[in-house]
Amino acid sequence: MAGFRTDTSRTKRLAAAAAAAASIAAGFEGVRQYAYYDARPGNPILTVCYGSTTQVEKGKKYSMAECRARLDADMLKAVVAVDNCHPDLPDSVLIAFSDAAYNIGPRVACRGQASKYLSEKNYTAACNELLRWNRSNGVVLKGLTKRRESEYKLCIGGN
Repeated sequence: MAGFRTDTSRTKRLAAAAAAAASIAAGFEGVRQYAYYDARPGNPILTVCYGSTTQVEKGKKYSMAECRARLDADMLKAVVAVDNCHPDLPDSVLIAFSDAAYNIGPRVACRGQASKYLSEKNYTAACNELLRWNRSNGVVLKGLTKRRESEYKLCIGGN
């Protein structure tokens, strides 16, 4: 196709980051093959597999292959969102913020103080901001605290 060019190095980099971030998410999310309402205080969301919330069918049993495909697709969206906000982040920073974006949305990397630090290439300060995202509706959650600590260690370790 004339004029069509793919950036294979970027594509490969984002795919590798998505695979790495998916392995983090899988460990923290666990897998549930039937749809459930997550336990987030005050705002339950229909969820399935490894924390997927898109087009979930209540009552359906999802196969492990479907769950893995959902995780891979959802994580790639998170990685692309982070990369679109802050291209060329160091791999460890991209992976850490992508897992956080998968869990709580791209705002963690694309708005606010962390985004400012990422734009300034102040990765230490940006990584520190991950630790602040351990609450749901103002309630500190042990699982989120552990996840943010894991992301922080990865994020800071590559700098």
